[in-house]
Amino acid sequence: MTDALSLGLLRLSRRQKVALMIAADLLALPLCFACALFLRSGNLELVTRYGPTPALVIAACTIPVFSLSGLYRTVVRYFDLKVLWISGLSLACLVGLTYTLSFLVNDSSLPRTGLLIYWFIAFSYVVFSRFIARALLHRSQQRRNGLEERNIRRVAIFGAGEAGFQLAVAMRSSAEYRAVCFFDDDAALDKKIFADLPVHHTRTLHEQLQQRAIHEVVLAIPTLSSGKRRHIIDLLHRHGVSVRTLPTLLELVDRKITVQSIRDVKVEDLLGRDAVPPREDLFAKCTFRKVVMVTGAGGSIGSELCRQIATCEPQRLILFDHSEYALYAIEQELRQRYPDLLIAPHIGSVCDATAVSAALRGQGVDTIYHAAAYKHVPLVEGNMSEGIRNNVLGSWTIANMADHFGVQTCVLISTDKAVRPTNVMGASKRIAELAFQAAAARPNTRTTFSMVRFGNVLGSSGSVVPLFRKQIRAGGPITITHPDVIRFFMLIPEAAQLVIQAGAMAKGGEVFVLDMGKPVRIIDLARTMIEMSGLVEKSRKNPAGDIEIKVVGLRPGEKLYEELLIGGEVTPSEHARIMCSHEPRLDEAELQERLDRLFLACESRDELEIQIAVQGLVPEYAPYCSMDSPRRKPTPDPQEASPTLQLAFLRIGSRKRAVADGGADIEHASMPRSNEVT
Repeated sequence: MTDALSLGLLRLSRRQKVALMIAADLLALPLCFACALFLRSGNLELVTRYGPTPALVIAACTIPVFSLSGLYRTVVRYFDLKVLWISGLSLACLVGLTYTLSFLVNDSSLPRTGLLIYWFIAFSYVVFSRFIARALLHRSQQRRNGLEERNIRRVAIFGAGEAGFQLAVAMRSSAEYRAVCFFDDDAALDKKIFADLPVHHTRTLHEQLQQRAIHEVVLAIPTLSSGKRRHIIDLLHRHGVSVRTLPTLLELVDRKITVQSIRDVKVEDLLGRDAVPPREDLFAKCTFRKVVMVTGAGGSIGSELCRQIATCEPQRLILFDHSEYALYAIEQELRQRYPDLLIAPHIGSVCDATAVSAALRGQGVDTIYHAAAYKHVPLVEGNMSEGIRNNVLGSWTIANMADHFGVQTCVLISTDKAVRPTNVMGASKRIAELAFQAAAARPNTRTTFSMVRFGNVLGSSGSVVPLFRKQIRAGGPITITHPDVIRFFMLIPEAAQLVIQAGAMAKGGEVFVLDMGKPVRIIDLARTMIEMSGLVEKSRKNPAGDIEIKVVGLRPGEKLYEELLIGGEVTPSEHARIMCSHEPRLDEAELQERLDRLFLACESRDELEIQIAVQGLVPEYAPYCSMDSPRRKPTPDPQEASPTLQLAFLRIGSRKRAVADGGADIEHASMPRSNEVT
């Protein structure tokens, strides 16, 4: 009978449901008033004395009050307690007003003594009737959708706190989840009742998971540190249960916790290191109401830099990238999210001084973030001349242009692979650092140059996480280069914030590095991602598993581990989690001479000569291949190079030469256009 009643209620139209609620209230409210009089006298004397008229009058006045308070406009299945409180307060105002008027006119036809009791009984009726109706409608909705008890996901909530309480309450009206218990590592809460659910200590985790047939555990502690979060997720995974989580406190901001707040566990949750919080004073120093330029604006780091800068209300944001599509994508995103932001997109290569100069001229640029680079180690290793040209020549161009146009701050995005590099990509980034160090040491420069060095960025193009996701979706195998490879990891927004803050702290020539905590073993990351996908690793011990992890050997130039410092000399900075490293540098004249040799080697495209020239600039560079096996060719004479390359060497870093040509534009007296050197 209950099922028939609930299904009948669900089939009614919205108008019919409202009419039914009003009709029920018209019948029930007079009875509520009669009950109030009965409770007042303890017998039926007052009820018979006053008759039905007062009860009908007060009920007729109550219906409009409920209507004005929104009681009949609210969908019963999604009833909000706020509406009940407003209805109760409105009814209290009606009772108070009626009592006052009756007292002032001394009207004895209305029993004033029962009005307060009527308010209590009528409000109780409204609450219970709406909750009963909601339960019936919810039951019928489940039946109609075929969601039987066995199809509802039985969920345990990890964390008996405020967030867990809100989630448990939200699940009561969910047709998909049913909370059955809490887990918490606080022994004082063991076997207590919280939000009408039992709380179990984590030591009974395995036992309770089996007894209660729990399908999923939701981690509901937004304030949890990253290390503790990773420990708990690993613990739950070892018990073979699916794990999801609520957003962190930073992600939640002020949003209310609902069932929709539950999300899958992301790799970011497993870093084991808390994100470095930005300092507001540093974050806005070089961006607030400044003209800012980002090179490589369409890349992973560059685009996130643009997003972070846009939140600081810059005067203008100049986007510079050689990829038309990447530039278009970030421009459209920023225009949609920040319609009042002035954006100036420029297509061009950072190796092309003419294009860089055109983007800077007349703009009054205050800050440049140089994120444009080739960063994929094997690709740069197989295309040494182009990798060096883009990473070194591009950085040298940006440094010279920033100096010439009087840019206040210029920040280079570097990498931990620049420390004792075994590959050309890392070595090229170290040479780029040397170029910025040399520019910072110029006696008359008005630009503050600095460098920011960090590890791998999760989710960036070319990183392992997107690759592993793709391999898992394809059914495997996941390929790793060596079981002992370890890497430092950080989040893309965190990396962008570090870059912005470093520029604000710079005095000139510093290399900033982040305290990145403990490194992560790549094989452990792969196994975690397999578990997060609900799959099992396929191995010799478990040949029936889903995804195999296959070791393919180290790639050319790849190291087992990365470092962040060349020397041991580091000092604290203004930011608690950012260090300042004092690295060796080259005098600009010496740097110029060695760059000449490097670019002659790149012009010849002789990989051995390129490696020799790189080692001349970066003594700690130790290439993966033997320097003795190939036949060494003599280093080309700069005087015998092509006229175009000679022009490049003559003008590659000399600010004095660039400015001295009779007041000519800088682009006509600096480095050649990108299509002149191949």
